[in-house]
Parts: sequence; structure tokens; C-alpha cells
Amino acid sequence: MSSPTKKTPPAAAAADAAKPSHFIRQAIDHDLEQGTYAKRMWGGQPGDGPSHATGMPDPARIRTRFPPEPNGYLHIGHAKSIWLNFSLAQDYGGVCHLRFDDTNPEKEEQEYVDSIRETVRWLGWDHHYPDDPARPGVAQPHEYFASDYFDFMYRGAEYLIEAGHAYVDEQTPEQVRATRGDFSTPGTDSPFRDRPPAENLARFREMRDGRHADGAMVLRARIDMASPNINMRDPAIYRIKHATHHNTGDTWCIYPMYTYAHPIEDALEQITHSICTLEFEDQRPFYDWVLERLTEGGLLAAPPPRQYEFARLNVGHVITSKRKLRQLVEDGHVAGWDDPRMPTLAGLRRRGYTPEALKLFAERSGVTKTSNAWTDYAALDAALRDTLDPVAPRAMAVLEPVKLVFENWAEIFGSEQYLEPCEAPVHPHHPEMGQRRFNLGREVWIERSDYEETPPKGFFRLFPGNKVRLKYGYVIECLGATQHEAGAVSTVRARLIPDTKSGTPGADSVKVKGVITWVGVADGQPAEVRLYDRLFTEEQPDAGGRDFLTVLNPNSLTTAQAIVEPSLAKAAPEDRFQFERHGFFVADRRDHVPGGRLVFNRVTGLKDSWAK
Repeated sequence: MSSPTKKTPPAAAAADAAKPSHFIRQAIDHDLEQGTYAKRMWGGQPGDGPSHATGMPDPARIRTRFPPEPNGYLHIGHAKSIWLNFSLAQDYGGVCHLRFDDTNPEKEEQEYVDSIRETVRWLGWDHHYPDDPARPGVAQPHEYFASDYFDFMYRGAEYLIEAGHAYVDEQTPEQVRATRGDFSTPGTDSPFRDRPPAENLARFREMRDGRHADGAMVLRARIDMASPNINMRDPAIYRIKHATHHNTGDTWCIYPMYTYAHPIEDALEQITHSICTLEFEDQRPFYDWVLERLTEGGLLAAPPPRQYEFARLNVGHVITSKRKLRQLVEDGHVAGWDDPRMPTLAGLRRRGYTPEALKLFAERSGVTKTSNAWTDYAALDAALRDTLDPVAPRAMAVLEPVKLVFENWAEIFGSEQYLEPCEAPVHPHHPEMGQRRFNLGREVWIERSDYEETPPKGFFRLFPGNKVRLKYGYVIECLGATQHEAGAVSTVRARLIPDTKSGTPGADSVKVKGVITWVGVADGQPAEVRLYDRLFTEEQPDAGGRDFLTVLNPNSLTTAQAIVEPSLAKAAPEDRFQFERHGFFVADRRDHVPGGRLVFNRVTGLKDSWAK
């Protein structure tokens, strides 16, 4: 990514002008015009409080952040947040931070941290930027952990206590819930709400020192128990958890609540535009309250970050609850977090979706505040086709093979062992990509569905007496088929028509309506082809409290023992292809072995067939 201080060239400026505007862009444009954050400083270490802002003027015009909690794998909804935060920083000459919101030690693991890092890189975003003009080309990694700020958050909590803005509540969790009230009833003050600051501070330090059990007490902000916004009714900001943290070990036994930690993290990192989904809209007043109080106390510098909320990405036939996704994995309904049927980004990657497709999908979904909008899964497949079709190499594969034998092969070529060389373009619109080569012999594999003993109306493929073209090969005439005792076709018999090979002068001498793909028996390669479909049969699997497991799609995975053309034997894991007539496929990133066990996953068909 280019330096944040580099001027935008005219061509890039024209491209930026063509980008669709939305309310977040409008807010950024306004802040840049007004110079809202122009006097920010950058330097020191995040977590140092105001001293963090005593370095050089911030070279980044804006700062955004992508702040996942490392308690699971990222899913398709995160793809939109990643795209939005990183692309805005890129477009405005800014910086986007990758921050791990690791405030809950019981659910967070290093495995998830590593997965998130890898996924963000795979999507094409880098959080390394040259911040210091004095060191051109030296990139600073803007990767942060909420846990790195625990000391500052603790100091902030002590300040709130001393200023009378927080108190230790020793009610039971049940009592706290009961006295919170509801949308029509104001809350009731805790009996500990008016305890003197000195006593609250002593109690809070006892919490820090491990002298009390989990759940025995919490630190609450002292705001307004009658507020119409329930989130402002003295929310908890610290709780006791005797648990080992993946980053800080056993240093702490009290941990900040996310709603308290989040604004502090943004402020310490000099974030300008804190972008999150609409479920945090009601939390914005508390976000602002925390920043206002700590700025009043001199712990944070002005101007504070501003929170903006956009509608989350809701995709049909998908669930994104981490708890439910974990249940799918732990109960064995799928084969892990990266199962290609999962909506995790690791699963989508293994399925064969590309970073380009996910970016296009996110961009097309728009940035609005409409919370009940759903996006059809077909839109993701359309983005995949639009980005992959222009670049994907072509190949032929037979997914349900049956053998076809030419009864006049030796008569034409003089030997039943003769192999006729054939070739086809790697991509029909890119001759520079070269040719692929394979052989036509006396026996070839064709799709079982390409033969009908008694053809239905409109069927132009193989049936007794009909002529079709083998793609890139010859015109052939079907003579019939041999069947097993059970009635299934075992071998199709045909006659090859000489002087009709594709690309030769006689290619058009015989007119046919049907063209079929094939793979030669002599050089075809066996392959396992996994045909994936929607994981759920219903568009909203858990709507209305429904048990999402009851609408699992029993046909979400079928496996074919296929035969593929020889060019695919050298395919590397994650190489993507269009299998002619079938759709887009990828060599599985885990199980595929070039030159050995070939495993391909179907990403999507050539057109949407789900409605059918």
C-alpha cells in the first residue's frame, strides 16, 4: 500500500470520484474539509495516554480499524467490515489498524489470532504503513491488542471511581438484572450506588488483587438508572474472571467489558472514524460518555474518535453466530472451521471463492443503515463468476463417467492403439495463455447424462442414430449402448466420421446440434470432485427461534469419482478452473496433491441453479 502522505495522482483521483458515495464517506469528507483531526499527533506507544500523542503530526489523513475478537474464525459478515475499513483508509490516504479485542480470556485462543492474521492477508489487505516521513519505505505494523492497554484501562477505571463516575456493586447478577428495569420501567438504584469513592476504590483494588470470587461484584459506571437507553443504566465496566489470558497470562483477574474497552482502544490508537455494525448504535452514547469523562480527567486527548454504524451483511442460507458455527463444528455436522460449506472466510477460501469476488460482493452490497435487508447468496456466486470467468483456465472433466467406444477406429486410423492429438485454448479469450493438449483414442469417457436410449423432446446429444460433435474433436454418430443387467448403460457405441475434426477444413461438413465434452481413456486422470451446495435449505435458518439444525441441507455435499483431462494433473492447491459445461472448481488447499491424489471442489455453477 502506498504511503499515506503520497499525493493522489489525477487518474486515481478520477477513479475515487467514480466510487459510490455513502454516509460514512460523506462524514469523512466533512471532517477533512473542516480539519477536524488535522492537529492530531502520532508517536509514543499506544497505551501511554496523552503522552502517546506527543510525537510528530499524524501523517495519516484518517485512521480506521478492524477490531475482531479472537474467539472464532472470521465469517462472511467480517469480509464487508474488512473491506469497508481498509478500503476507506486506502482511498483517503489513511491507515487501518488490525486490532484484536481480546478482553474475554475464557473464549480467546492463539489459534484464532493466527487465523485472523492469515485471512486479512489473504484478502489482500496489509496493515503495515510507512508512518515516519523521516524513514521512507520503513513500514510500521499497525497490529494491536486490547490487552496491551489493560494497564491504562485500569487507571481509567480508578479515575472514574475517584471522580464519582463509577462504583463497585456487590449485588448478585440476578439482583442487577432485576433492578435494571425495562423499556417501560426505569431502573432502581443499587444500594451500593452512593458509597463513597474511597470505599469503592478500596473494593476495586481488592477485586484486582484476587480477593473475591467470580461474579461476587462488578464495577459499574454511575450514569442514570432512569435513562430511556437501557445501555446507559449504570453499565458494568469491569468484572472478575479468574482465567488465564492468551496474551497477559495470569497478570489480571479482572477484565474490562468490551463496551468500556472499545472507545479507549480507539482513542489511544488515534482512530478518527470508528466504524461498526448497527447493533452497536444504542451503545454509542456510552462510547461517547467514556471518552468525555476520560478526556475531562486529562487521560485522553481531544478530539475523540466518532462512532458510525452501518447495516451488517445478512446473507441468505447462512448463519454467522459464532456460537452456532462452533456447534456445527463440535457436533460434527461439518468437517471443521474451514469446511467449504461453512460461511467462515477460511471455509469460503477452501471452497474456492477469491478475495476479488469477496471484495466485489461487499462493494455491491452497499453501505446503508437499513438493518433488515438480506442479500441473496446468489449475489456472492455472481461476483465469483464476474471476477473468475475472465481469468480462469478451462479444462474438461467428466463427473459421472461412462465409456464410449468407436467401432470404426482401427478402420480409420489403422490401429486400435492409435492416439489422435487434440488441443484447445487454455482460455477462449486469451490466446497468450497458450494451448492445452490431450489425446483422442478408441475409448473416451463421456457424461452418463449425455446418452438417452429414448430421448426427450429437445435432447440433442447422444441417442441411436444421432450425430454430435466431441468438443475439440470429431463429429460422431451414436450406434446405441450396452447395458448392465440392472438396465444401466455400461458402454455407448459410436462411429467416428472422418475429416470432421475441429479446426480442419472439413469441420463444418457435417452439421450437428449437439456438442459434448469428453476425456480420453488413455490419458484421463482420476479425481475426487466434491460438489458443494447451500448448507441450509431455508434462507433464514434460525428465523423465529427455529432450531437451525432442523434445516440442514442433506445434499450440501456429494462426491463424484471423476475423470479429468491430463492438464489438471499438475494443478497446484488453490488453482482455479472452469470445468467446461460444469462450473468453477478449485484444487482443494488441504487434500489435493499435484501428480497424486487430485481433489477438486465445485465453487459454483456456470449459472444460478438454486431456484430450480
